[in-house]
Amino acid sequence: MGLLVDGVWHDTWYDTKSTGGRFVRSDAQFRNWITPDGAPGPSGEGGFKAERGRYHLYVSLACPWANRTLIFRALKGLEDHIGVSVVNPYMGKNGWTFEPAPGVVADPVANAQFLYEVYLRAQPGYSGRVTVPVLWDLERNVIVNNESAEIIRMLNSAFDQVGARPGDYAPAALLPRIDAMNARVYDAVNNGVYKAGFATEQSVYENEVAGVFACLDELDALLARQRYLVGDQVTEADWRLFTTLIRFDAVYHGHFKCNLRRLVDYEHLWDYTRELYQFPGVADTVNFDHIKQHYYRSHHSINPNGIVPSGPVLDLNAPVDRGRT
Repeated sequence: MGLLVDGVWHDTWYDTKSTGGRFVRSDAQFRNWITPDGAPGPSGEGGFKAERGRYHLYVSLACPWANRTLIFRALKGLEDHIGVSVVNPYMGKNGWTFEPAPGVVADPVANAQFLYEVYLRAQPGYSGRVTVPVLWDLERNVIVNNESAEIIRMLNSAFDQVGARPGDYAPAALLPRIDAMNARVYDAVNNGVYKAGFATEQSVYENEVAGVFACLDELDALLARQRYLVGDQVTEADWRLFTTLIRFDAVYHGHFKCNLRRLVDYEHLWDYTRELYQFPGVADTVNFDHIKQHYYRSHHSINPNGIVPSGPVLDLNAPVDRGRT
């Protein structure tokens, strides 16, 4: 995971020495919003109207943050509205690339070889991490947004007037509860597995991994009482948790040493994960080959030999009955 400094690429890993062995994630920098009429959103500038064929997503099938955007693209039926490019799962000295491999989809805009070229196309002197997902405006040739939490909110509502599939995963009445759940899950689980996996001090790791499982225990108990995270309706909060859970046993349990328990050891979380996986279109966004290839081959400081494990074998399509109608 390198970065650009004044438009120049540097193959530089996260500096955990300066943070006492802690992994600190940097904030996304492109924060414009697509809206139904092009009016400004909560941040950034206006002028990004929801239109069919105007926008393009750059994603990694390995990345849980990018997986969120693919799920919402599928749930809302936006496949014909928003195109997708997929990077190679291996992230080496040049960061994310479009090197041909099964599942890779090239950049149709300028035939970029490296994802950092997409960032430089939008902002030639850019400084910062080069991450996925990236939502690109084909009309203005700029990055709209590279913060997954904001992209999924746009996909949820901005395109409803231009033929998106019905369904509101962030209803106004539930937003306070959704936002509170998102904050808890992001810190302890979504980002928590990274804070444990990328820790370079024993005490830091032990503290972070304990936090991951304390939250998973809470969530399993919650799902014993109710169907979804904020009640009986599936919401954005569920999909944000799902993209971490679906990767848990395959990579976070072993590669990131989050191994106090497996996801399959949690009765309610495991059934919940399988139910969400079986929602129409969702399984097509999950690619375990890309997931394992990325994590086990790209993080040389954790797995220097790059050996990709054969397992685990997960039966995600077994029938599950959690009161679904």
